[in-house]
Amino acid sequence: MVRKNYQSIYITSLQDEEKIPLYPKATTKYEGTKILGVCKTRFLFSIYFFVYVMFLCSGAFVFSILEAPEETALKLKLEGAIQNFISTNPTVSHQALEDLINEVVKANNRGVSASRNATGEPNWSFGQSLFFSSTIVTTIGYGHVTPLSRMGKIFCIAYAVVGIPMTLVLLSALVERLLVPTIWLLQWLNSRLGHLYQPFNIRILHLLIIVTILVAVFLLLPAAIFAAIEPEWDYLDSFYYCFISLTTIGLGDYIPGDTADQPYRPLYKIITTCYLFLGITIMMLTLAVFYDIPQLNLGLLFTTNDDINSETVRLASAGHGLQYGASTFSPQNEENTHRQVVRVRSRRNDSPSPDDPGPKELRLP
Repeated sequence: MVRKNYQSIYITSLQDEEKIPLYPKATTKYEGTKILGVCKTRFLFSIYFFVYVMFLCSGAFVFSILEAPEETALKLKLEGAIQNFISTNPTVSHQALEDLINEVVKANNRGVSASRNATGEPNWSFGQSLFFSSTIVTTIGYGHVTPLSRMGKIFCIAYAVVGIPMTLVLLSALVERLLVPTIWLLQWLNSRLGHLYQPFNIRILHLLIIVTILVAVFLLLPAAIFAAIEPEWDYLDSFYYCFISLTTIGLGDYIPGDTADQPYRPLYKIITTCYLFLGITIMMLTLAVFYDIPQLNLGLLFTTNDDINSETVRLASAGHGLQYGASTFSPQNEENTHRQVVRVRSRRNDSPSPDDPGPKELRLP
């Protein structure tokens, strides 16, 4: 005989017993601070949104001022080079030269260089491919090398769908483990400076120590190493590359190991990949320490517990058939704000046991 296990669910209203709420009590009216007739959190969010839009516009304005002259000068230089080539090679037509330039540009955009001084190593060697895979799963995405085949593009999409969540899990686990020594450091600072300074000041000092380690070990020092290895990079270019990479911006204008005659290029790419993973982990650790200080977390200015509770109640009461029991939760009905619990009791079969009478009916107030 085969015996099956069933679950019997009973819902009872508790008046005198311990009450476990399914939903928080609804708040029908905002009772917090108001500014100009609007709740404080919404007003502050509106101000922040306006400031953020102005920040974007100011960035566009500054970049246009700084980069437009450089772009114009580069265009003039390119036009001069083309005219000089046409004058020294009169047999070459303008259309033929234009077609050649277009093909060279297309190939360069796909990661294939037409220059003789470029590296002769293929873009899809193991070292290069490992570096490319790391830029996908870390969302850096330099864009200097892209899949050329249709199957490569399909695999890139599938690889990113699986790889990005796996990378986030890995980085989050690493950050959780690295938080242990950082907490030890914070406790040590509290034991030494707690009688002299307030907790907020100690937290700021702790954050400054973490930021100093990040800047010195993962930005300044690697920038010096890249500047020494890459012949066409100065220190500013190297620091720019480190910052753009660790913040996962990944513009792709500077790529390590792509110069001609680069010794040990595959090993160089693998070491750079390890640096990117470790640097991004420390960057996430720094952000975790930063957001752990409530006074510096601006996001807390835009949310309150009252807003969260009222929104939770609204979403819970909006759907039909989502509540336990036969009654419908209504924020406007005070009599419906009683608390309910769900009791789950295992049964070895679907027939009632003589030794366990248990409740047999649904009791609602």
